[in-house]
Amino acid sequence: MAAKKTVMIRQIGSPIRRPESQRKILIGLGLNKMHKVVERQDTPEVRGAIAKIPHLVEVVD
Repeated sequence: MAAKKTVMIRQIGSPIRRPESQRKILIGLGLNKMHKVVERQDTPEVRGAIAKIPHLVEVVD
């Protein structure tokens, strides 16, 4: 069984003064505090969420 690919995501921007939809995307990714890092499966849905808020998150190597 092949290991599932994952992606590490770090929150680099604050959700303060951001639209509610962007806040919900952060929560959906499991982020809620500055500089928090989470590991998620590398799926098109997760990549799409990252693409919608590139000013708030970064992909960590």
